[in-house]
Amino acid sequence: MTIVSAMKAARSPRIKSSPLLRVLPALLLVALALIGPWIAPHAVDEPVAVPFAGPGGEARLGGDQLGRDVLSRLLAGGRELVLSALLIAVVVTALAAVLGVIGALRPLVGRIVERVADVLILLPAVLGIMLVSLSWPGGGRLAIIVAATALGLPYAVRLAAGAAAPVAASGYVEAAAAGGERLWVLVVREVLPNMRATLLALFGLRFVEAVYVVATAGFLQVGPQPPAADWALMIRENSSGLLLNPWAVVAPSLAVGLLALCVNLAASALAPQTGRKAVTVL
Repeated sequence: MTIVSAMKAARSPRIKSSPLLRVLPALLLVALALIGPWIAPHAVDEPVAVPFAGPGGEARLGGDQLGRDVLSRLLAGGRELVLSALLIAVVVTALAAVLGVIGALRPLVGRIVERVADVLILLPAVLGIMLVSLSWPGGGRLAIIVAATALGLPYAVRLAAGAAAPVAASGYVEAAAAGGERLWVLVVREVLPNMRATLLALFGLRFVEAVYVVATAGFLQVGPQPPAADWALMIRENSSGLLLNPWAVVAPSLAVGLLALCVNLAASALAPQTGRKAVTVL
């Protein structure tokens, strides 16, 4: 490429992808996971082929370790995971945003929240899940949701507090506080609207983390139990037949990875662009 063509390319307008196109894969994948149990071609607990049968016939993706349809269990196994991850991400992001902003507006409260968060951050996620599950044997998936929320909150609070500090120190927030505005008004009307980009990015990260924690719990059989259809359980149950029917393991693994990737892209597309605008040099 010559220098002239490079300069023309640099001056040409950038082709920007529509935010809808970047959000659409996540919407389609989440919708498919939610309606999956109703469009599954076979019952998730009835054998339709021999164990670890290859794709073909009644089973488009083959059979699992008991000869059940892999495609049907794949369609039915994502709804609980998606709903659990969404609930965890929403609760963690909302609580972290409120606690972080209050901590930025009230330094004493902020120091207490940060010290508590520092202590909880030291607890590994897997160890926390095991402790909650052992202390709450019948909790099932609800125990995993509680554990993932408690373990994800400290990181999110530290991030939200760091993002809220410069906003809380800005002139218009100090003027509103000096004018006698109440704390909840400062939090809801003055600070949180200016943290949209950070909170959307935080939601995406928390969703991916929630998928990881819930899937890890399912793989360890701490949450959902057989014969439930669950992506993490499918990976664990069918790992012994990986060479006979790889789709029984590869398909749920791809589903988990695509779900995390698409939701992160959607959160990035919805976040306001806060970067500096390009300035034309004369």
